[in-house]
Amino acid sequence: MSSLADAIVQSDLDIIPLLLPAQVLRNDAQAIKAAHELAQVARLQAAKRDQQRKLPWSEIEQFTRSGLGSISIPREYGGPQVSFVTLAEVFAIISAADPALGQIPQNQFGILNLVLGSATEAQKQQLFKSVLDGWRIGNAGPERGTKNTLELKARISADGVLNGQKFYSTGALFAHWVAVKALNEDGRQVLAFIRRGTPGLRIVDDWSGFGQRTTASGTILLNNVQADPELVVDNWRINDTPNIQGAVSQLIQAAIDAGIARGAIDDAIDFVKKRARPWIDAKVERASDDLYVIADIGKLKIELHAAEALLRKAGQVLDQVSAAPFTAESAARASIAVAEAKVLTTEISLQASEKLFELAGSRATLAEFNLDRHWRNARVHTLHDPVRWKYYAVGAYRLNGTLPARHSWI
Repeated sequence: MSSLADAIVQSDLDIIPLLLPAQVLRNDAQAIKAAHELAQVARLQAAKRDQQRKLPWSEIEQFTRSGLGSISIPREYGGPQVSFVTLAEVFAIISAADPALGQIPQNQFGILNLVLGSATEAQKQQLFKSVLDGWRIGNAGPERGTKNTLELKARISADGVLNGQKFYSTGALFAHWVAVKALNEDGRQVLAFIRRGTPGLRIVDDWSGFGQRTTASGTILLNNVQADPELVVDNWRINDTPNIQGAVSQLIQAAIDAGIARGAIDDAIDFVKKRARPWIDAKVERASDDLYVIADIGKLKIELHAAEALLRKAGQVLDQVSAAPFTAESAARASIAVAEAKVLTTEISLQASEKLFELAGSRATLAEFNLDRHWRNARVHTLHDPVRWKYYAVGAYRLNGTLPARHSWI
């Protein structure tokens, strides 16, 4: 590959991304600082990238080089092992600038947590070291045309040959490892780590969603792909014992939605201050002096802060339950805490991105500002899992002591 531009133009030809040296961050403060530095850069062209469907190659490279890709790796394997509170805040900071950039590495962290819970020691050593060295992990789990999101048609033979087709493959186009979920000959789910460039593996940038447009969350084709048997993880094992796999995944999802809300509210405030005209009956010189506008901005900020508070609380609960062996009750407590946060981050991301136009006025709908991207991003990203089932999970737990289901969406 001659340049990143080639990777963008030929994205459906399975160009292997550049592998550049990565820093290893040492603490939570460094992670937060690196996230702010990336957000400052990413914000500059975020609207244009969305309009043009231009993939954020240089921004994802900065994410990796800065060391952000390895912040969850345990200290015993050479990583900084930041708190879950910090992990959520890192994703919220980045997503406030560009939630598509926030979503691209989202699955990497869920997969790293799965490796921690179900891989062999040798697999952990190799995979964690590769991420510390700058390798990225992309997702090849969900499929289209199945009964539900947990059903798999992809298969891996006894000698490690993979066949199947995947979709919603966020991060895969940018990745060095593609983590493929498949059923083995015993009907059990495994996770095979496939190196980019392996014959038979093809990644197609055909994501056409109206939101999160630059995540490249499209198709993966697997045609007799030979997996390394040493890198096939028996991830079915994670369900044999209580775990927080779903809670970790959902915490990051909620953080991205919180970031979308932050970005929408910030843009609403900026537009009202600089461009919006006051309504005639308000009898004020500036839209920012309109009493109703002021009250609505206050309400949005309060609801955002409530969502962020529950997000922090959820991170704290995950930090607490991770400090001891998981039990069914502690794992449930983590899932419920994240579910409560997910309800509020979903609602404020949708509300803030829609309310923006009411407060900013009709001029805010012009294509030159591309402010509708906030709602499009919120609407698409919050569809990962139905928030109505979060209400149910919380209610069943609080009312009847019913433990939530254990999968990647709770």
